[in-house]
Amino acid sequence: MTAHENTRHDNASILLIYTGGTIGMMENPETGVLSPLDFQHLKDNVPELKKMGYAVDAIQFDPPIDSSEMGPENWQKLVRIIADNYRKYDGFVILHGTDTMSFTASALSFMLENLGKPVILTGSQLPIGILRTDGKENLITAIEIAAARENGRPLVQEVCIFFENNLLRGNRTSKMSADHFNAFRSCNYPPLACAGIHIKYDPPRIFRPALQKPLIPHCRLDRNIAILKLFPGISPQVIESILNIPGLKAVVMETYGSGNAPSEEWFLNMLSEAVKKGIVVVNVTRCIAGTVEMQRYETGQRLLEAGIISGYDSTMESAVTKLMFLFGRGMCADEVKDWMKCSLVGEITLPETSRP
Repeated sequence: MTAHENTRHDNASILLIYTGGTIGMMENPETGVLSPLDFQHLKDNVPELKKMGYAVDAIQFDPPIDSSEMGPENWQKLVRIIADNYRKYDGFVILHGTDTMSFTASALSFMLENLGKPVILTGSQLPIGILRTDGKENLITAIEIAAARENGRPLVQEVCIFFENNLLRGNRTSKMSADHFNAFRSCNYPPLACAGIHIKYDPPRIFRPALQKPLIPHCRLDRNIAILKLFPGISPQVIESILNIPGLKAVVMETYGSGNAPSEEWFLNMLSEAVKKGIVVVNVTRCIAGTVEMQRYETGQRLLEAGIISGYDSTMESAVTKLMFLFGRGMCADEVKDWMKCSLVGEITLPETSRP
């Protein structure tokens, strides 16, 4: 582990992108409802920004957006902002609402090809102006991580989420709590850094591109993706309605345990017919930790025979945005299937038998 003092870069320039979210909201004293405010409100409540020794510039979404409203258009906007300012700054910090932060982090990890600088998403569970807010520490530490360098190069060169003392790979995260400050988990991949008195990094865990190449921003995403969440007693009508959505290209199917699902013939036949029509069906487990192993039980084996592909230990958020990205590149179903079996930016752990 590497201590933070050894990586400080006092002349770092950081671009802070404020999209909205709880961190920049204020509570209405009469109704108790939270509403977004502008970035000046954020700066007024974090005077420490001026004391950090970094050149911090800011861009604000106008108006600020609640995270439940975030989607592909906003991801495209973020990609353009980062690409347009890529040479000017050493790192980027995105302030974002927590509800869809894992989706945004996952999408950006695919859309920013050859990323060689830190893109750190953070936010808070309480508004920045509230006495017990977690926003100040999250913001200040995220900026420090975005500025960290080692041997003249950014220590972090991927899209991450920093929240409550942990730096996590963005495309490995899910929001696990609406109440606790420790809102995010990366159950299938360990933290990249932990912040205490010092920020201690785990360099071997941090993703680095094999070759330093120019950033390639991708803005085309295909939204013809659906999620099929299985539950005991699910009816044929529900399955049929999802698999027959006009224009549907892929389904992320959340199954039980290590990738198991009902073995009823009507269910398997519907999946098999969908696959024959060119719909990509990706099997991910609904468990918060673990991986899909369809060959482990007979029920999973039947899914393999129906043409379902494994999502390995992918999060649902990562699988959805990866499919949007791949189909957005203009790939056909067979090409997408091949790329879903590859780890593009550390989003899945492949079994030893699948590695080249």
